[in-house]
Amino acid sequence: MLSLYKPKYDDLWFRQMILEDQETMSYNHAWGATISFSKEKWLDWYNLWIIKHNNERYYRYLKNEDGQFVGEIAYHFDKVIRGYVASIIIYSPYRRKGYGKQALDLLCFVAKKNGIDVLYDDIAIDNFAIQLFLDNGFTEIHRTKEKIILKKEL
Repeated sequence: MLSLYKPKYDDLWFRQMILEDQETMSYNHAWGATISFSKEKWLDWYNLWIIKHNNERYYRYLKNEDGQFVGEIAYHFDKVIRGYVASIIIYSPYRRKGYGKQALDLLCFVAKKNGIDVLYDDIAIDNFAIQLFLDNGFTEIHRTKEKIILKKEL
């Protein structure tokens, strides 16, 4: 069973680790795969996502029953889509243990609790996570050669 954890500034080592891990970020190959998240970026990111989120952003770590960080969930308001876009990353050593479904359920629950009626996600067309979203109530609303946009009414 997963629990949510609001990271402290010093906990951002985990975000750095997963964003820079090739296996974890392999799903993101269409957009460059790994993402640099050096310590120089931590303060601005933390202020935007944790301190001054203005109810336009939400971010939490996922902890397993042993208290280990296993991933992250987030959503943010996207001006192009004109809605809130979901994000789930499960650290590669913890994949295929049911954490993705639990993470998506938690994210939908929190979003609804925070007054959000609809969540979207744009996913690379070859990302295996598409099926996870479809199995959990998201529907396809648009598709290109590169990505699929999914939507769920909460």
